[in-house]
Amino acid sequence: MRYLVALIVTLLASACMAEEWEDQRVFNAAADGPRLRIISSTDTALFAPLIEGFLTQNPDVSVEYLVTGTADLNARVRSAPEAFDVVISSAMDLQLKLANDGFAMPLENMPGSDWAQWHDSLFAFTQEPAAIVINRAAFAGYPVPQTRQELIEALRARPEAFRGKVGTYDIRQSGLGYLFATQDARASETFWRLMEVMGGLDLRLYCCSGDMIDDLTSGSIAVAYNVLGSYATARVEGKEALEVILPSDFQTTMMRTAMVVKNTQYPAVAEAFVRHLIVAGPELAPLPLLTSQQEQETAVITLEPALLTYLDTLKRRKFLTAWEDAVIQK
Repeated sequence: MRYLVALIVTLLASACMAEEWEDQRVFNAAADGPRLRIISSTDTALFAPLIEGFLTQNPDVSVEYLVTGTADLNARVRSAPEAFDVVISSAMDLQLKLANDGFAMPLENMPGSDWAQWHDSLFAFTQEPAAIVINRAAFAGYPVPQTRQELIEALRARPEAFRGKVGTYDIRQSGLGYLFATQDARASETFWRLMEVMGGLDLRLYCCSGDMIDDLTSGSIAVAYNVLGSYATARVEGKEALEVILPSDFQTTMMRTAMVVKNTQYPAVAEAFVRHLIVAGPELAPLPLLTSQQEQETAVITLEPALLTYLDTLKRRKFLTAWEDAVIQK
């Protein structure tokens, strides 16, 4: 009896989980071939051209595209890997751990460079910098900061203008936000000073870049830190209001990655889709696609074991405690 109860609880949990998506869309629904289930942290509007390009070449395939946050994505794949075929996320560290823990199907003879993949299981296809994004109106008549130190000075100079008007990721909830924060902290102590200054201004915390950009565009906030620059640049309605700043002191650039789930129902189709992502041209996506190491102008977070450092339970707890002390000043 207890096994039946456990099964019912599991099925109910799965059903509830399936209903809670940030976005859910089926492409080419009338196709009579395989339906590829893709779980992703990338907004549908940005990713749709890549899906549509793939379906043009594979008209018998349909794609169910499911969008959620990076941390939730990781949890869903771990709890029900059989529910998905392809996993796409901007949280490189969580993706690397998924692949390392055996959730990814190895793919042989894939295109791309060795440095942009992990053990033939995880494959990078974009490079996207974290940016400071501002609402231009908030800086009218004032210098626009180009470094983290200049941002600190701007916030300190006019605290009342920025109180409740600064946003960043809630890194306790956002896998990408946590990745950016840990990488920033490794690069410079300026990160912690900036967090303390922001925390003293009633910092607003967000799940994702899209929500921050919405509030920047409306003027609800004036500054967002560590937003994906590609998201801000792609927002047509925000182009006049917003300015994307790639800090000149140092830039944190992540690679968006994809993997095929180990027990996918459609291994050949899923592999073909990941291959499509790697070789896609810039005409198919507003996202900045991967370039060679020689062409890169900024340091990119690499797929290497060091990425797993801050996923260690004790190190994560210590980092989050320090972050909360800095940004939640009550």
